Amino acid sequence: MDKVEKSAIIKEFGGSETNTGSSEVQVALLTRKITEMTGHLKANKKDKHSSRGLIAMVNKRRKLMAYLKRENLHSYNDIADKLNIKKK
Repeated sequence: MDKVEKSAIIKEFGGSETNTGSSEVQVALLTRKITEMTGHLKANKKDKHSSRGLIAMVNKRRKLMAYLKRENLHSYNDIADKLNIKKK
């Protein structure tokens, strides 16, 4: 992911380019990283270190989504629909 893609994601989910710390932006960026890492691991099955990093990213996204669900249900539903994340 390069700077242009990252700034586009931040602008789309954060509202402005300076809103980088909101939960919505963090979830969107983690989702992008997770999809990239999944593709890497399909090509490199024995890369156990990256597999561990992928699991950590998925867990962090899960915790952020739980926080969003608890604090702002409308935002949780919006971001889950936009990013095709399963709701629990």
